[in-house]
Amino acid sequence: MTRPPTAAQRRLIEAADPVTGRLRGTEAQLTALVKRGLAFRHPRPPHDHFLTPAGHRMREDDPAAEPESPRPKSPRPDSPQPADTGGFAARVGGEEAPPPAGPARVREVHSAWEGLLELRRMTNPDGSRERPCGWERTHLVRAAALALEAAGHPPAGPTGTDGYRVRATPQPEAVAVHGPDDATLSACAATLEKAGWQVGEHTDRRSRKRYLLASPRRV
Repeated sequence: MTRPPTAAQRRLIEAADPVTGRLRGTEAQLTALVKRGLAFRHPRPPHDHFLTPAGHRMREDDPAAEPESPRPKSPRPDSPQPADTGGFAARVGGEEAPPPAGPARVREVHSAWEGLLELRRMTNPDGSRERPCGWERTHLVRAAALALEAAGHPPAGPTGTDGYRVRATPQPEAVAVHGPDDATLSACAATLEKAGWQVGEHTDRRSRKRYLLASPRRV
């Protein structure tokens, strides 16, 4: 991409579905985004357009940030991931200002999960809804947290002493899931395995606390 997107194209990117990246616009607008490498046209009917990883990154970048400002490296494994601005974000646990619970949140989470399953169907080569897709591999913490929240697991509150917490790890394609007890970890492991993740249980060498290490399954 040699030129930045126009204001109209950026609005189109920002209005994309927050989970699946599905775009809405005129054929000319969508074609222009494809040419810039920010979107792709799905080969299967109805041939919808979706954001590419570059398109997702552009939407998540802060447009007001100074170009020379260094971007943060990998997040600390024990810190919650920031929520997306203006869109849906699954609960990773430990947020200082979590979204309000209630029926509206349940519906929102259910809709996001169904959208992710549809994205799997449309982007996995075999159309499988049982196996994580490319979006999940580039948004590991958010994807694992969505699977857990959609299954009804309670996320940890601001103190982090109850419920699950999903955190980034230095390992590629792996997240850590922490919980207050073995029962919580076992339940989270079963949910992630059902959602297409490979899960192993480990013990932290310093704290001696148990945690899960989960990676999206490829086959």
